Formats: sequence, structure tokens, C-alpha cells
Amino acid sequence: MRLGKVIGSIVSTVKDPKILGNTIRMVELIDIHGQSLNDYEVAVDTVGANNDDIVLLVKSSSARMTRLTEDKPIDDAIVAIVDIINMDGKELYNKKNK
Repeated sequence: MRLGKVIGSIVSTVKDPKILGNTIRMVELIDIHGQSLNDYEVAVDTVGANNDDIVLLVKSSSARMTRLTEDKPIDDAIVAIVDIINMDGKELYNKKNK
């Protein structure tokens, strides 16, 4: 899994019928401190993430294991919205403090 920050949406009116109805989001990959890794992913949103949400992403075959992406031509999926990141007893991120 990887951490990312949702930075936008992608709209496509012409697409494979298997992905009709899926929300496609633009995600900036980040480290555990929220710093940009200067890398981006296009991911199907399976959890209803909003812009600026910190999310967990899965890639490859794992991206096709959710209820909304099963048997679809998906390579990246948002599978969770992060509430808190703790490391070594320190809170690095809390969604409530955004």
C-alpha cells in the first residue's frame, strides 16, 4: 500500500464499459509526513474520497480485489481514507486537525 493525497478528479465520457460508473481520482503520492514524493497516480475511488483527503492506494492485482473493481481493467485503487497516522508514539497526522 501507498499513501497519497487526492488532488482532483478525471472525467472521461468515452471509456471501457467495465469502468462505467467508477469515480476516477488524481492522487499525489506522499510520505508519512505528508510531503510530496513528486509522483502521481490515477486511481479508481472505492471509498468516496474527497479532494485533500489522505488515502491508501493499492496497485496491480490488489486494485482489482474490491467489490467495485473486481474483474475490471483497473491498476490503481483508493481503498481507504486515512484518519490518523501514528509512528513511534507520535501522531503524525490526524484528519480532525486538517
